[in-house]
Amino acid sequence: MKSMEEMIQAAQQAAETIQKQMNESQAKLDQIEVEGVSGAGLVKIRCSAKGRVIGVAIDDSLMNPSEKQILEDLIAAAYNDARAKADRVAGEEMAKMQQGMGLPPGFKLPF
Repeated sequence: MKSMEEMIQAAQQAAETIQKQMNESQAKLDQIEVEGVSGAGLVKIRCSAKGRVIGVAIDDSLMNPSEKQILEDLIAAAYNDARAKADRVAGEEMAKMQQGMGLPPGFKLPF
């Protein structure tokens, strides 16, 4: 049987390993790009899987001051599309990481 000190050291090592893997996963998520699209491709927003906006592309046909509200709505819709994709990719990556660590499916790690 292991001593209490050995068990504490093992737990600390496991925690350090999990923290390292979490940091690596977060860095990887920031490198994965997704694209949200609205208005049949008239507005596109690229985001990292962590949700950081990388770029926005707006078709010139939308640059009409009288259609400002439509453009604003399309930008919001494109961002929401990108965010949903980013969340899905992030969830898939975290599930892969958890599988590699031997954690049960559905186990929630803090991000």
